[in-house]
Amino acid sequence: MLDDFMVRATLAGIGVALAAAPLGSFVVWRRMAYFGDATAHAAILGVALALSLQISIFAGATAVALLMAVTVTRLSGRGYAMDTLLGVLAHSALAFGLVAVSFLSGIRIDLMAYLFGDILSVSKADLAVIWGGASLVAGLIAWRWSALLTTTLNDDLAHASGIDPKREQMVLTLALAVTVAVAIKVVGVLLIAAMLIVPAAAARPLSRTPEAMALIAALIGSVSAVAGLSGAYMLDTPAGPSIVCVAAIVFALTSLLSPALARR
Repeated sequence: MLDDFMVRATLAGIGVALAAAPLGSFVVWRRMAYFGDATAHAAILGVALALSLQISIFAGATAVALLMAVTVTRLSGRGYAMDTLLGVLAHSALAFGLVAVSFLSGIRIDLMAYLFGDILSVSKADLAVIWGGASLVAGLIAWRWSALLTTTLNDDLAHASGIDPKREQMVLTLALAVTVAVAIKVVGVLLIAAMLIVPAAAARPLSRTPEAMALIAALIGSVSAVAGLSGAYMLDTPAGPSIVCVAAIVFALTSLLSPALARR
């Protein structure tokens, strides 16, 4: 079954959706959209370093994405507005990554595949990495779910409950870095933030509890992956952007329906 490239692509898309959904819910609740974008942009530098050092692309992307996330966390509150800091670091990391890729003369690299994803070329090994990373993220979020929710509501409430908000921020940072690394093959660094935010935002009007929002976001992300791949196959469009387009259409529909849902 896994010898069929469409089956591998579908499983890869669902794996990324399951990893991104609960994490994306926290990104939406905490208004961390730019944070996710900065971490994703840094991944291209990790790809370049991994190729030059001949190590796993997953390891390189994870390390640099994690370094970026930790750097942003440490530098915040030191005289710069958060959006300014994220803008500087995100675009600088992307620029350095693209320049670093240009020096890899002895290595053939399809830059577009890393920028926009190449889900149709996912191998069995890639599939194992994606599902392994997705399981790690889902397990980490499930383990710290209550503490993360409390910290998201209020730092003072977290302190009163014996929870360290900085530790929970690092948990989210680690989960975000792993998600970026596993998603880079599917939707590319420029669309990873969309897979984090759009399904979670689409699920918000349909949810009454945080748990429901995470589950509905996972369902929307999975449906978007399957429908996007089917549309890309039939219409001969790029697979990664097609997945995000389907998710955006679902978001538009739930946004239009939200007033009627609110009245009910």
